[in-house]
Amino acid sequence: MKATNENPIYDDPRLAGLTSWDADWAGLRVVVVGLGVSGFAAADTLLELGATVVVVDGKDSPENRAKADTLKIVGATEVILGETAMQTVPQVAGQDAELVITSPGVRPTTGILADAVSRKIQIWGDVELAWRLNTREGRRTPQWLCITGTNGKTTTVGMTESILQTAGHQAIAVGNVGTPILDALRDPVEYEFFAVELSSFQLHWTHSMSPLASVVLNVAEDHVDWHEGYQNYLADKARIYEHTQVACIFNANQQEIITMVEDADVVEGCRAIGFRADTPALSMVGVVDGLLVDRAFTDNRRTEALELGEVTDAGALPTRHTIENALVAAALSRAAGISPADVRSGLQNFEPGAHRIQLVANTHGVLWVNDSKATNPHAANASLASFNPVIWIAGGLSKGVEYDELVSEHRDRLKAVVVIGTDTAGLLKALEEHAPDVPVHHITEQVTDPQDGHAVMREAIATAHRLSAQDDTVLMAPAAASMDQFVSYADRGDSFIHGVADLVESINSEAE
Repeated sequence: MKATNENPIYDDPRLAGLTSWDADWAGLRVVVVGLGVSGFAAADTLLELGATVVVVDGKDSPENRAKADTLKIVGATEVILGETAMQTVPQVAGQDAELVITSPGVRPTTGILADAVSRKIQIWGDVELAWRLNTREGRRTPQWLCITGTNGKTTTVGMTESILQTAGHQAIAVGNVGTPILDALRDPVEYEFFAVELSSFQLHWTHSMSPLASVVLNVAEDHVDWHEGYQNYLADKARIYEHTQVACIFNANQQEIITMVEDADVVEGCRAIGFRADTPALSMVGVVDGLLVDRAFTDNRRTEALELGEVTDAGALPTRHTIENALVAAALSRAAGISPADVRSGLQNFEPGAHRIQLVANTHGVLWVNDSKATNPHAANASLASFNPVIWIAGGLSKGVEYDELVSEHRDRLKAVVVIGTDTAGLLKALEEHAPDVPVHHITEQVTDPQDGHAVMREAIATAHRLSAQDDTVLMAPAAASMDQFVSYADRGDSFIHGVADLVESINSEAE
């Protein structure tokens, strides 16, 4: 089976009627694929609704066995672990499954999903399931503000949550950001708004969601291996705009996203609202003289713009990337009826997460910046564009992307490149071809154990320190995933933070 944007929707009257928590879920035969956070939440929720559930996962680990025991206690018919479990759709209580719920990380080409398609068994993701359960008798129905993009999703979701909460609303960041939407729906708190982070994986299996407002922040090549092509990736991102009610917010500098909005089937009356980090046109949010401004959600938008805050409200390092994130959070909030004053206060109250263009130290005239979250070239582009000159620490698992455009665009600001990671051939080749005069230091060749990421990072920091001088920025923006040498991008970022702290302490001790 080839991975494409197609997510077949079959004519099944029972499934078509499952559009609320109070629908007839009892006895529905469901196979849940994956025992991660979202898969466990899906299985637990379906069991609470009275469905008959079998859970499968390709990893037979102590952690999964413990989760399996818990699900069996609350009523799961069967939990099947191991690689063979992922080959075909198992029967549920001796009969064929009526529905498959898949976790976002499972590729569409995986045997069990390909088998479901061949047998015309409907596949939903956890987000599709959550949307169908969003309405519940006797409870407030949350409005969804949905965010996707190659980069910046988590920061924008956090900013949006902060604005909504500052305005006095019950709101929570959910989805790919960490808290499953299904868990939030079962929370005793009756939320008014969900700020929903959605990955392309989640969107692939979603078809009936109808957000209050939606946005694609940006797009660039990422996860092309999962989607089997960039066009498939774009098509899945575009799903977020379908059925949007109030505002489709788009990056005015990316034609691919403009096309997504133009092609979207939205609720009548929904508006297209652009954003860009400079002077906004009509029906846009943007920046004028250091101010975040709104020319979209004001009655006099042809002749005036409402002030939403200052660019410094976007964070301690207000880069173009973080300013755009703030503008999007503001636009989503304005679509939800939030006042300009509350937008500004919410941005000021927001505490950014670690590892996203994070200032780690400013010592002896050198800035040390941690952008470990930059796991692809597009994300690294945003941080590289913010500093000059740069000693760039880069490298890791490339995920099939290319580095030629990134290196070519920023070669004039690169003082040196310190390369980490074990999958660096593409990066090294791009540096040789497009920045031949920039010194390159390949750290993996200088350490005893290239798999020891922390030793690699310490050597990278020491090398960057030797190369640095007054007014330089040492930027750790790997443009690659981390799992070749670290547990996660957060582990990689923490390694950088701790290593820089040790370096600063050493420098200060020598100066005493």
